[in-house]
Amino acid sequence: MQQLCPFSTFFASFRSHEPAILIMPLLFCSLLLLLLLQKFLRWCQPRHKRLPPGSMGWPYIGETIKLYTENPNSFFSNRQKRYGDIFKTHILGCPCVMISSPEAARIVLVSQAHLFKPTYPASKEKMIGPEAIFFHQGPYHSRLKKLVQASFLPSAIRRSVSDIEHIAQKLLPTWKNRTINTLQEMKRYAFEVAMISAFGDKLDSEMEGIKSLYLCLEKGYNSMPLNLPGTPFRKAMKARKLLNETLRRLIEKRREGGRKGGGLLGVLLGAAKDKKLNQLTDSQIADNIIGVIFAAHDTTASALTWVLKYLLDNGNLLDAVTREQEGIQRKLFEENRGLTWEDTRQMPLTGRVIQETLRAASILSFTFREAVQDVEFGGYFIPKGWKVLPLFRTIHHRAEFFPQPEKFDPSRFEVGSYGRRGWNTIWPFPGTQTGFTYKSNPKEQEAAMSMVS
Repeated sequence: MQQLCPFSTFFASFRSHEPAILIMPLLFCSLLLLLLLQKFLRWCQPRHKRLPPGSMGWPYIGETIKLYTENPNSFFSNRQKRYGDIFKTHILGCPCVMISSPEAARIVLVSQAHLFKPTYPASKEKMIGPEAIFFHQGPYHSRLKKLVQASFLPSAIRRSVSDIEHIAQKLLPTWKNRTINTLQEMKRYAFEVAMISAFGDKLDSEMEGIKSLYLCLEKGYNSMPLNLPGTPFRKAMKARKLLNETLRRLIEKRREGGRKGGGLLGVLLGAAKDKKLNQLTDSQIADNIIGVIFAAHDTTASALTWVLKYLLDNGNLLDAVTREQEGIQRKLFEENRGLTWEDTRQMPLTGRVIQETLRAASILSFTFREAVQDVEFGGYFIPKGWKVLPLFRTIHHRAEFFPQPEKFDPSRFEVGSYGRRGWNTIWPFPGTQTGFTYKSNPKEQEAAMSMVS
C-alpha cells in the first residue's frame, strides 16, 4: 500500500489543480483570439488614416448575416441615418464603403471612374464569368462597351419590336382564368426577350438547354457561396460549366454555318473576326453573353412586376395608362398592322410610369466598385482593394431630390415639374449595372448617357 502512496499523492494533487489546468487552454485560446482580432482591427483601420464611420461587424463574417436576415433597404438606410452619406461595413467577405449622395456616386461612376474598377464578390464573378464586361476597365472594357451598346441601339432594337410583341401575345392567353405568380410570369417574358436580344430572332436548337441551365444558375446566384455537395451554389457552378460548353458549341456551329446571326452574339462574332482589332475568344464571348442576360433578365422582370403593382395601387393612373394603350391599339387595328418602334415613342405617360417605377422601386439597389489604389474621398481614406458601393435606392428616396419620395408620382418626370434639382440624380441604366446622371435637358441627358461606364 505504501508503494501506491506516491501515485495517490500525485492523483490527489492533480485533482486539486484540475480547475487551473482546464483554464490554461481557455486562456491560450482567448489570447490567440485577441491577437487575431488586433491584426484584423489594424487591417480595418490603417495607422494615421481616417476611415469612414461605421461598423465592420465580426471578423471575416462582418455584417453579412445581418444583411441576409434584415430587409436590405433597411440595412443600408438605417446605417446612412446613423453614420451619414459615407460609411463603412463588411459584407460578403469584403470590406466596403457605402456612399449615398449623388455627388459622391458621380465621382465614383463618372468623373473619377478610373480610380474605381467595376467588381463583384469573387463568387459572383465565378458565376457570371471573369471575362464579362462588368469586371474590367481600360481598353478591353471600352471595346466591349461599344459592342454591347451597338446591339441595343434603337436601330438594332426596332427590328425586334414585332418579335417582342409576339412573345407577349403568346404569353397572355396562358394567364386566362387562373391565378399566377406575377414575378415568375414576368421572368418568363423577360427571359424570352433577353434570349432574342442575346441570340437574335432565329433561335437555335440549343436554346431550351441554355434556358434550363441558366435557371439553375440563377437559383444559386444569390445563395450563400458554400461550394459543398447539395448546396444551390455547387449546383449553380456545375450548371455554369455546362452552360459554357453549350455556348461554345453554339458559337462553333454559327461559325461553321457561315452566319453570325442577330443579337449580341452576332455583334460579338463579327468583332471576333475583325483582324484589325484584338480578336475575342470564345470564352470572352460566352462570358459576356451570360453577363448581359444576367443584367437584363432579372432587373427587367422586377421592373415590370413593380409597374403592375404601382398601377394596381393607383386606380386613376391605371385608367389613364389603359386609355393611352387602347389608343395605340385602335390605331394598329385601323391600319391592320403590328406594333412598331415609332408606336412605342407615342406613350409619354407609360414612359413616365416606368421612370417613376425605377426610382421608387430602385431595381438596382447598389453596384460594386473597387478602389484600384488608396483614395482620399470626401475627407476619408479608402484603402486599395476595398469595395465602394453607390446606394441608388437611398439616393432615390431622399426628399431633397424627390419631394415626398414614398409617393408614386410619375408627374415628377414631366419636364420642369420639380426643376433641375429633381432631375439631377444618379439612375441605373438597364443592362449595365451602373448609373448615369439624368438631366432634363435632352442634350445633357444624351451626354450623360454616353458616359455610362
